[in-house]
Amino acid sequence: MEKIYGDLPSRIATTPAADDLLRKLTSQHGPLMFHQSGGCCDGSAPMCYNEGEFKVGGADVLLGEIFVSEIVASIKVWISLEQFEYWSHTHITIDVVPGRGGGFSLETPEGLRFLIRSRLFSEQETRSLEDQPLLLGSGERKLVSHERI
Repeated sequence: MEKIYGDLPSRIATTPAADDLLRKLTSQHGPLMFHQSGGCCDGSAPMCYNEGEFKVGGADVLLGEIFVSEIVASIKVWISLEQFEYWSHTHITIDVVPGRGGGFSLETPEGLRFLIRSRLFSEQETRSLEDQPLLLGSGERKLVSHERI
């Protein structure tokens, strides 16, 4: 399967526990997507929806794709441009823990919730990702400048 960002370092990953839950949710609901919440009520939780159920904005950034064995289609992970500017220097791993999911996220009835774990990109990853255009919800590819925080 061809990756949207080719061989660039990945900005997103999942844990084995998250992969197990994603396989279960895919079998129940069909193709999935994530939108990384900006905080407030959802506390910066990755929200899982049926693919296309959450309307991404024209300026939302495709953070990357998740490839899980036994799931045919990749799972796209979106984030608002404003949130991306804060997280642009960070690799995000989606994990799952016991608890109640937020809002309308599909894992809520399972008694589990997705959460993010993060690390700063290495210097090599940072250099590889610099000056690389990102895919926006509008369909255009755009260079998103950011300051390292």
